[in-house]
Amino acid sequence: MALPPVRRPLLSSTEGWPAGYHRVVLPQVDSTMAEAARRVPTLTGPTWVLALDQTAARGRRGRAWSNPRGNFAATLVMQPTHGAQLAALRSFVASLALYDAMVAVSGRTEPFALKWPNDVLLNGGKVAGILLESAGQGGALTYLSIGIGVNLASAPDASQVEDRALRPVSLLSEVGAAVDPETFLDALAPAFARYEQQLTTQGFAPIRAAWLARAARLGEVIVARMAREEITGTFETVDASGNLVLATATGRRSIAAADVFFH
Repeated sequence: MALPPVRRPLLSSTEGWPAGYHRVVLPQVDSTMAEAARRVPTLTGPTWVLALDQTAARGRRGRAWSNPRGNFAATLVMQPTHGAQLAALRSFVASLALYDAMVAVSGRTEPFALKWPNDVLLNGGKVAGILLESAGQGGALTYLSIGIGVNLASAPDASQVEDRALRPVSLLSEVGAAVDPETFLDALAPAFARYEQQLTTQGFAPIRAAWLARAARLGEVIVARMAREEITGTFETVDASGNLVLATATGRRSIAAADVFFH
């Protein structure tokens, strides 16, 4: 059960906070994803739910996500009017927004890269991850939640991650940028709103181009691991549906979902 929220007034777009977006800051919650789902019936617009402490954080496929105090844990919950296919492309919107926020708070560009499908890298290690969840029926969505975790102050020990996974890193340890979660949200939310506007008005093409310009290991050999198959190939591109495209010994393969590992 969440503690009473600390509410901050909505800022106008000229003050930095994007118009039409709400924010709720919680001292503690089980999971921002769970809290976002609980708030769906009362939503009056896209809402950022930020927790200063999470007691049951989770990542992709139900994996535990280490989230000590000082790190960033937030979920943006939306009620999109389009279907699930476009909703899935929000991982690219969120990745680009995270990249811009990292650059804004650190003053650096060269250490950061984006890893398909939903990670942000810093000096080759994982500094942030994205988790999308949605609910609906008949092709229409009731809501879409975009969960974001960032190692601002500290990173899990390498022994806590799965075999072959990238080493966890933090913004503080790698580039010396000391940023609190609310300040990071102030950088992230406007960046997300800009890319979201671009996606809804111009489609995926400019988002795809921007993402590829920041992609890690583009043109290099990588491994995509799925439930029943592991594919090794050259990372050729991301297609118009957001799928990973690998050039393999048996031809081009388009992959919708997988865990990606680097050699």
